[in-house]
Amino acid sequence: MNSAAIEGLLAALEMLPDNATLRLNVARLLIQEGRHAEAFEHLNQILARDAANAEAVDLLVQASAGLADQGNPKNAPSDASHVDPDTKQDPAFDWNRAERDLGPLLPAPFVDGEESMVAPDVATAGEHEAYPLFDIERPVVTLADVGGLETVKKRLSESFLEPMRNPEVARAFGKSLRGGLLLYGPPGCGKTFMARAVAGELGASFLTATLTDIFDKYIGESEKNLHEIFQAARRAAPAVLFLDEIDAVGTKRSNLSGGAGWMRQVVNQLLLELDSMSADNDGLFVLAATNHPWDIDNALLRPGRLDRMLLVLPPDRPAREAILKHHFASRPIAGIDLKKIAARTEDFSGADLEHVVTTAAEKAMMESLRRGTIQPVSMQHVNEALKEIRPSTQAWLQSARSVVEFANTSGAYDELGTYLRARKLL
Repeated sequence: MNSAAIEGLLAALEMLPDNATLRLNVARLLIQEGRHAEAFEHLNQILARDAANAEAVDLLVQASAGLADQGNPKNAPSDASHVDPDTKQDPAFDWNRAERDLGPLLPAPFVDGEESMVAPDVATAGEHEAYPLFDIERPVVTLADVGGLETVKKRLSESFLEPMRNPEVARAFGKSLRGGLLLYGPPGCGKTFMARAVAGELGASFLTATLTDIFDKYIGESEKNLHEIFQAARRAAPAVLFLDEIDAVGTKRSNLSGGAGWMRQVVNQLLLELDSMSADNDGLFVLAATNHPWDIDNALLRPGRLDRMLLVLPPDRPAREAILKHHFASRPIAGIDLKKIAARTEDFSGADLEHVVTTAAEKAMMESLRRGTIQPVSMQHVNEALKEIRPSTQAWLQSARSVVEFANTSGAYDELGTYLRARKLL
């Protein structure tokens, strides 16, 4: 499955060699396939252009570790007789005790900087047959679970939630029960989590489409995949269809030339699917997310398509406290001062804050192993973590500054400009 996706993304990358989003996805899949050397090359290309790309740095560490594992014979057990052939574990080590003692220190599963709170969708056999290629979730999170972002939540309520809850009133004012909205902002600030919360508020089905779901190496298959995704969402209505990294799928057609004709067709297909929403798609909401809205084809942002843009910014101080409290909740702690940590983490994204807590927990875990007894996470561990971690949003804010200064003739980024001026970045 990954091999086909890799081939499709590589084909797209040939036409858009400077698209960091595509290249990151290629590298991520290559690492999953164990092709660490190839991933290493792609990540080096990204970092040559953007040395502050935190996601590329993290993946580079993974690729380097994978290369080391592949080429290091020391990783093989020195005495095979000490290894259980079924479990591949050394029976001399008490794994149950380690899990019992250190389990609270280990990171919980997270999705895009937020803990996954999505209940698995319970479907009948018939429903599984109807949607054989797409996972349809029933999120249990709501906007109340989202820390901060009050302006974004208010605009989401006006655009989507209230019309859906009050269909008769909405129709009386000529408000349709469908729509498209673009969430943009720095990576790791909760765009995906926000989309799930919208679906949770509506009690709607939730479908996610990523680059690997769409791109295919064969001509015409990418358009077909895109159509199938929209068809599945229409059948599951009321539904929220979330298009992640929309800048790679809906890239500006004016930037495509030569052999990039097939990419132009993908953009055209996306426009066609969005236009069809004006026909019989009440109850289908399309939410898209991007870190680079300025790379999206302008036709996608016209009325009736993704005609509303919401800026999702790094969390403010109260929101940072809430996020930190959430991530510390499942770990043993002592003397943690959330207000002090929040004051020191301005510009940190939700994902960055999770990284701080996880790194502090790892340091507490290593101290526990050295001492032979559980050591709770303390402010000392947090301070050590903060020395190593910088906010990943800073590089994005600098690139956004150039857009606001020189490419905001339409006023689309006025809200972003206001934020940058308040932060004295403009």
